[in-house]
Amino acid sequence: MKRALFLIVLAGVALRAQGRSEQTDTIRQYQLERDGKEFRLVMKAVARPTATAAGQVLVRVRATSLNQRDLLVLRGQYGAGGGGDMNGHVPLSDGAGEVVAVANGTRRFKVGDRVAGTFFTRWIDGARTNDVAASARGGGNIDGMLSEVVVAHEDSLVRIPDHLTWEEAATLPCAGVTAYRALFVDGQLKKNQFVLLEGTGGVSLFGLQFAAAAGARPIITSSSDEKLDRARKLGAAGTANYRTNENWQREVRMLSGNVGVSHVLEVGGRDTLPKALEALAFEGHVALIGGLSGFASDVPVGRLMGLGASATGIYVGSRADFEAMNRFIAEHKLRPVVDRVFPFEEAAKAYDFMDNGSYFGKIVIRVSG
Repeated sequence: MKRALFLIVLAGVALRAQGRSEQTDTIRQYQLERDGKEFRLVMKAVARPTATAAGQVLVRVRATSLNQRDLLVLRGQYGAGGGGDMNGHVPLSDGAGEVVAVANGTRRFKVGDRVAGTFFTRWIDGARTNDVAASARGGGNIDGMLSEVVVAHEDSLVRIPDHLTWEEAATLPCAGVTAYRALFVDGQLKKNQFVLLEGTGGVSLFGLQFAAAAGARPIITSSSDEKLDRARKLGAAGTANYRTNENWQREVRMLSGNVGVSHVLEVGGRDTLPKALEALAFEGHVALIGGLSGFASDVPVGRLMGLGASATGIYVGSRADFEAMNRFIAEHKLRPVVDRVFPFEEAAKAYDFMDNGSYFGKIVIRVSG
């Protein structure tokens, strides 16, 4: 990723230091500014938002987190390259903070509540619709969370588990909900089933923690033995190094007693899907989530039919999924894996760190202390 994408601009107004009064007229936020076919990250001072319409909530953002989607947005390969123009919009879908004001008529939250924003602002429950699909934060025409203060409708927020830090809670909206829905909603995970997790990014490590907590048997892959050792400490029942073992899918089958895995969280895409299907058990389920190696254009239907297996496209989940996940996290006292936390002023470095691919878990930007 070119460093030129990450220009920090002071937009004509002196930016106040951290710790300033909550009553200042301006706040700091990052916006995306078009740079050819791509975008650059720009810090600006803007008017402090207010919660005025019924149901609106003002949130002081404490922390945000990055997803692979955010790199695609910056490159103009997501959102702006499709139906929405991201120019001038605030990036990042994920963020957590505290309620500092509510408008008249707001019923779900009060000042002081700890909350996170949902990925889709209008997906409450049930099936997705065109309206829901158009309501994703930080990737279309709806502003994201990389701002000191945001205003949101109460329906697009959830309470976060009490035992989590701001940084941990900020990792939940996209990767956490995606893994939860893949395993428990679409996958109907059962105790003692084998689960294949690819790599050690956010979705995969959430899947590892969820599967282990539910009494399933997670098997995880990585190119690093050191990361695999860390994954075993998180509850992995088996590991496979895909760099030293080109046919890692055979090792996965062996680890499952040659039965195969009942669930795959498929985040690799074109290069990993064929091998993941070789490791799949009869009546197994593949959750199609990402495309780190490029999105697979052809799903091997014959292989799926022969196994009596199913494949589901997963695109995060609803507010109801988020709330169910939070109950599960609270019950099992799970703590999301945070690799590194960057200060708000160094948001560019957080993007660079994600781009180099060496992280384990989630990358967080601390917005305020």
